[in-house]
Amino acid sequence: MEKLFEKLMYSSRWIMAPIYLGLSLVLALLGIKFFQEIFHIFPMILEMKEVDLILVALSLIDITLVGGLIVMVMFSGYENFVSRLDVDEGEDKLGWLGKLDAGSLKNKVAASIVAISSIHLLKVFMNAEHISNDKIKWYLLIHITFVVSAFAMGYLDKITRSK
Repeated sequence: MEKLFEKLMYSSRWIMAPIYLGLSLVLALLGIKFFQEIFHIFPMILEMKEVDLILVALSLIDITLVGGLIVMVMFSGYENFVSRLDVDEGEDKLGWLGKLDAGSLKNKVAASIVAISSIHLLKVFMNAEHISNDKIKWYLLIHITFVVSAFAMGYLDKITRSK
């Protein structure tokens, strides 16, 4: 009975596979949004202020960072928690594939969240005249929380790896 229970429990990791596949659909949706933004800019590029173009560029960078985060979580999460990815050596194999354990993935996700938050905060500062000071303070507090959390996770990971 115990053997059957353990086998069933171990096999349940495959429930995560469709979730990781779902992330690839979210990635496709992000790609659509990315190009929608680009096509939206073209008709008004000559009348657009430089600041507005920079804000759009920051939004595109934001989407790109989130896309990279999704790829990282999707592939390394699948490899760490479900099964190895069998990619032929002749194909484009990602250099980090198979090298990110759960702890490294956690740190990379935290660093990506800080980068995404930084881009968002830069957009807020560039549009500061239209945002109340209270909101800006909240944005700063949230960003600082992300930075401190990422630093703490990295520091704790360093401590546990050195033992």
